[in-house]
Formats: sequence, structure tokens, C-alpha cells
Amino acid sequence: MNLPILQRTLLFLSCFLTILYFPKSASAQAQPTTYAITHAKIFTLSGATIDDGTVVIQNGKIANVGAAVEVPAGAQVIDGKGLQVYPGLFDPVTQMGLREIGAVNSTVDSSETGPFNPDVVAAEAVLPSSEHIPVTRAAGITEVLAVPASGGMDSGGASGILGGQASAIHMSGWTISDMLLKKNVAMVLNWPTIETQTFDFSTFSRKPKSYSDAKQEYEKQVTELTEWLERARHYAQALGHGGPGDFQRDVKLDALVPVTRGELPVLVFAEKARDIRGAVEFCEKQKLKMILAGGAEAYKVKDLLRSKGIPVILGPTLTLPREEDDPYDRLLTQPAELAAAGVKFAFGSFDNSFARRLGQQAANAVAYGLPYDEALKAVTLYPAEIFGLADQVGTLEKGKIANVIVTNGDPLELTTEVRYLFIKGQLTSLDNKQKALYEKYLNRPKAK
Repeated sequence: MNLPILQRTLLFLSCFLTILYFPKSASAQAQPTTYAITHAKIFTLSGATIDDGTVVIQNGKIANVGAAVEVPAGAQVIDGKGLQVYPGLFDPVTQMGLREIGAVNSTVDSSETGPFNPDVVAAEAVLPSSEHIPVTRAAGITEVLAVPASGGMDSGGASGILGGQASAIHMSGWTISDMLLKKNVAMVLNWPTIETQTFDFSTFSRKPKSYSDAKQEYEKQVTELTEWLERARHYAQALGHGGPGDFQRDVKLDALVPVTRGELPVLVFAEKARDIRGAVEFCEKQKLKMILAGGAEAYKVKDLLRSKGIPVILGPTLTLPREEDDPYDRLLTQPAELAAAGVKFAFGSFDNSFARRLGQQAANAVAYGLPYDEALKAVTLYPAEIFGLADQVGTLEKGKIANVIVTNGDPLELTTEVRYLFIKGQLTSLDNKQKALYEKYLNRPKAK
């Protein structure tokens, strides 16, 4: 035995285990940075606007906010004179980190095969180095929901009935552990619909299907969904009883247990009024906590949604109406109708490529009757409230996570620039691929 080699090997293993299992010393850890944004106009969204105030950020949280706030010694001061401070924007339906380039299958991990995948968790598949993330956060979006099987422009449509569990993530971090806001936020349920047409890819045309056949298929899917929930309830009753020999763990049913207990809401994707009514009736019967997503015809059932206390995540306002006979501004006027009816809602981009335009989706609803304050809250506070995260994000209040944006104007306006961006209290870069391309071609050599 060569003793020096053995000693070196043992020394290497000792060092490796020390690094792996023992925490770093206080001196080795990065010291938290304190920031103070001074003399800015502050929109807290939890109270009155502060015309000349200070926001203090410390240890990743908002340490203080107000008109007469003392700046801590050693704080990095940002002069906010002429600037405005807001809570970061929140996009509640995206496929952020799950889908990079739709046409390249190896970059797509937004859905699984098969109709029932309740055990799928978005956070497990999120790619922190996605190019969509820096582009999106440069528009002032500091947190999003990564939602599996959620459709949108980037995916060409949803897949599966139970698509998996949405995760709330911060828009910065080297790993998913750095980014995670909440791992399990909602279960995705793509509500079945009665489709009287099918698409034939061989002829690239639509073919009619009889209503009776379409209704039968719809009822079969609803029955299957009911059976899954019933199995989950029986499974929940068996948890903790019996020994290892007479109990077999089922990860799919495990994932459904919090849903059946009302602990995890279902994010139900439905567009037509008939489907929304069906989903509401089903969720009420099954005692499920429902959040409606999409809701192109939510205005037709607004009284039902208000009476049941069901919030809505609206799809983009800047898109074509669903039906050829709908008014051109149908999706633009709907937010004002829902607000007047007392239905809580938020705006979602429902994709990645145009998530950066979330603020403008809300702004265009303002032009069609939605009060401005409601529009701003619909991309900040309301999504946080709907998904149970309002104790952490959504407003500028002492103790909340410091997801903060500093702008030179209204964040819902296209021409507004985000000057500073804080995520979890850290000043975060605004550099991104789009900005790099802009600067590259802006500075291209001039033709002689």
C-alpha cells in the first residue's frame, strides 16, 4: 500500500465531505446588501401613494417604506427623484422555463403524455437559464406561475385533462431552489368541452362530428375525472393505516389528495360559457376550490362567478375574439364588465414569447372602461391574492419579499423604462438577448 496516496485520498474525501455537509462559516457567506431608494414616488398598492418617499430593502425583504424613513448606515442609496416605485408585476399563467423553442422538441417540457398527470410539478422541469426569463423580467415582471399543459401561443394548445401542478417562481436565480416562491400552487384542470368538429391533419381541414358522439365523449371524460377524485379520496382514507405490506403508494393519487381536501385549488381552463358553468357545477359538487383560467366568455356568467367567489385569470386582451360574430373589442371590454360585477380577476399572458407585454394587456383594458387602479392591481396584487401569495408579494409593505421595480413612468405604458429591478432584495440585471441585439444593430457600421 502506498501510504502517501492513501493519505492524499483520505484528505480529499475529508475536504469534500466538509464542503458537502457542513455549513459555511459566517465570514465565508456573502453579506446581505442594504438598499435605500430615496425621494421617489411610491405606489405601495396597500395604501395611499407616497409622493416623496423612501423604500429600504434589507436581507431580501422590504425593511421600511414611507415618507419619513431613515436611511440605514452603509446602505447603497439609489436617488429616485423623478422616478416611480412599484411592486414587481406578476404573470399568473406562463410556461416560463418549461418551453424554450416550440419547434424544437428537446427544449419543450411543458406537458406529459396521457390525459391524467396530477403528479407532474412544473418546478421540477423549469430551466433557470431560459432566454425568456431575462427578456420578461426586463419588462418589470418579477414573479410568474409556471403552468404545465396550459396552452398559449408557445404551445399551440393544452394537452391532458389533469395537466399537473403549477409552481410560483421568481424571475432570477441560478437554480430552481433560488427561484422558487412556492412549489405547489394549483392543479391544472383542462375542462373537457363538447367538440362537434375534429381536425384532420391528412387533409388539413375540419371534419364535422355529430353532437351525440361529442356529448358522449365529453361525458366519458368527466366520468373519468370523477373516478380519479373518488380514488384519491379512498386513498387519503387509507393513508396512515396498515403496514407497508398492505399499502402501496401511488404518486398520482398522492398529488390529488390536497385537491380533494380543498388545500390545493384547481386552475380550470375553460373558455365558453357552457363549459364554465359545467366546471363550476362540477367543482361545487366535488368540493374543489376553483380558479378559472382563460374565460373568454366569463362575462356571460359573471353573476355565477361572483356568487360562488370564483376568481378569473383572463387571457390576453390583444387577440382576436373567439367567435366570428363577436364584437372586435369583446375581450377588451370584458375586464371592465367583470370589475363592475364584483368578480376578482388578474391578467395572464398564457405564453412566454409575449409575457413581457403583460402590462400593456392590462393598459388596453383601461382604454375600454376598466379603472386604472384595478388594472394595476390585476398584474400585481390580485394574482398574489388569488393564489394565496399576498403575504409575500403584490404590494410594497414592511416584511414582504423585496420584488420591486423602479421606473420612469407608468409600468402599464409601452414607452416606460424599468430603471432598477429588485428580486428577493437583490439588484438584478436588466440585460437580455433582445437588448443585446438592439444595441448590436444600433451600433452597426454605417454604409459608406
